Amino acid sequence: MYESHWKLTGKPFENGITDEFYYPAETHQAALLKLRYAIENRRAAAMLCGPSGMGKSLLVQTLKKQLGEIFQPFTQVVFPAMNAEQLVRYLVDRTTGVSEEGCRQSSRDILRFENFIEENSKAKRHAILVIDESQLLEQFELLETLRLLLNVGANAHGNESAWTLILVGQPLLLAQVERFHALDERLAVKCMLNRFLLEETTAYIQHRVRQVGADAEDIFEFTALERIHQLTQGIPRRINRLCDLALMVAYAEERDRITVAVVESVHADLAAPSLV
Repeated sequence: MYESHWKLTGKPFENGITDEFYYPAETHQAALLKLRYAIENRRAAAMLCGPSGMGKSLLVQTLKKQLGEIFQPFTQVVFPAMNAEQLVRYLVDRTTGVSEEGCRQSSRDILRFENFIEENSKAKRHAILVIDESQLLEQFELLETLRLLLNVGANAHGNESAWTLILVGQPLLLAQVERFHALDERLAVKCMLNRFLLEETTAYIQHRVRQVGADAEDIFEFTALERIHQLTQGIPRRINRLCDLALMVAYAEERDRITVAVVESVHADLAAPSLV
């Protein structure tokens, strides 16, 4: 709608997971390096934490694309709100790619997982299992289940593990796992995504705008960029939402640049409670 007004080839602030819009912020690059270290050195487990909207899902997808072909299968559980037996069955089905019908015992699922990991390791592959929203695991008493599951493939073929578990979740996850010492000791790395500083927010916006053929400095007044940082607290998803609506509102008002007033007006509309 507003692209032609700002001379853009597309919308710069969509939240979709696409390579061209990935911004290599220091906090994300450091997390990628640590996670790759854990995986490529065949460590048992790793953790990625960060506030909602910091780009954890995008980082996991970037990690997947950076890993070599031997790091397969790469399995992701997006919502682990289930009991222990259901979780084990679900992840075994997803990891092996085979779902057995009918009633099964959990011991059968563990055996299937053991056999698959052994064959996968013999084929010179290393499996990756990512569990999103891992802060839910404690609520469903699943931390012990995962700790026990890490015994499968442990010390295989001279490595620490034949597969790697990556827990991804809100900052609360860090404290939960630290209280559970037996699992905490299995973590090779702990990565925390920090909110952007002002210069990172402005660089992030510039990166996004340049991907669609323009310069952020020609669209946003610098004071507006500062205000965006303050209002979004340096969280990428919030930055995307505020900037996208600011582009639309300023276009509708036939403005040449986005000012602090536009940013604050848009933010006030976003923050206002809806009336029923």
